[in-house]
Amino acid sequence: MVTSIADDPRIDPRLRMFFGAVGGIPQGQDVADREELLARSNSESSLATEATIDASISAMMDNDHVAPSAGLRTTSYKLISAPDGNLLNLKLVRPDNDEILPCIYYIHGGGMSYWSCYNGLYSAWGRIMAAQNIAVAMIDFRNCVRPSSVPEIAPFPAGLNDCVSGLKWVANEAEALGIDKDRIIIAGDSGGGNLSIATVMSLLREGSNGLVKGLYALCPYIAGAWPDEALPSATENNGIAINLHGNNRRIGYGIEAFNDRNPLAWPLFSTAEDLKDFPPTMISINEADPLRDEGLAFFRLLLQAGVKAQCRQLMGTTHATEIYPVACPEISRHTANDMAFFARNV
Repeated sequence: MVTSIADDPRIDPRLRMFFGAVGGIPQGQDVADREELLARSNSESSLATEATIDASISAMMDNDHVAPSAGLRTTSYKLISAPDGNLLNLKLVRPDNDEILPCIYYIHGGGMSYWSCYNGLYSAWGRIMAAQNIAVAMIDFRNCVRPSSVPEIAPFPAGLNDCVSGLKWVANEAEALGIDKDRIIIAGDSGGGNLSIATVMSLLREGSNGLVKGLYALCPYIAGAWPDEALPSATENNGIAINLHGNNRRIGYGIEAFNDRNPLAWPLFSTAEDLKDFPPTMISINEADPLRDEGLAFFRLLLQAGVKAQCRQLMGTTHATEIYPVACPEISRHTANDMAFFARNV
């Protein structure tokens, strides 16, 4: 079942206009293996389509009218990831002052497969978060299908290792960065929601859980296979902004990890034991999102594990509406403000 934004009366009319202007978002498909997926995704036509979409989004969002840069400074850093020794880029956006600030360690979306924190979309979203008087550290990890700002692509656990390494680097360099190391939360949208959850789980398993004081996952992308009778939204909302159905995502990220039901790759496989020591957590879901019910299911798992967890649902919204500030600016700013409040008070 595939539905459309134009046919759904739940959806904010501004989102209909926005998606009509930017065109399609990468969709689900079936592939024979990872090699076929890489060939399709990195073909000349696919890259051209993606570049057109990126340019359209950047033109609408990455400007001072939508996301003002006054009073902020942006700095890029290079760091080494463990255990592979690959080079990573990390972008820090913060108020241009000498205050010691709470920090949102933010992981971009794109299904662990695409995009970069240097895209215009995430440049704007980073400024909107930082304008809440917060430091925002944005890591560019190794995607599994198409390069971010680093040239390598690799399946699970490469991107997760990079996100863990980046978080440790920020914590170690907190004083030099003007960050309060006791107020670092981790956040991300969609695939970044997956990686933010998995990063916390990885830190817990190695005994480094004190580095993160809270988790704020937006529309987490954590099931790995769709459709699923236990997740009605994956069918009811499929085709609204994103089309989940197809095997390309689990094959691209690592079919072995999916078959092994590895919660570090697909956190909806988590048990209460995996989650029992999680920090305070906020799960944010969107009403008309195919991923809505997996975020809700994960929230209920957290409650069963005894975690201090909350869930918010944004009515009238599609997948990751919050990160598109030109579409519904008050929703983006309210979410950014809520994330900053969470970081300051967790």
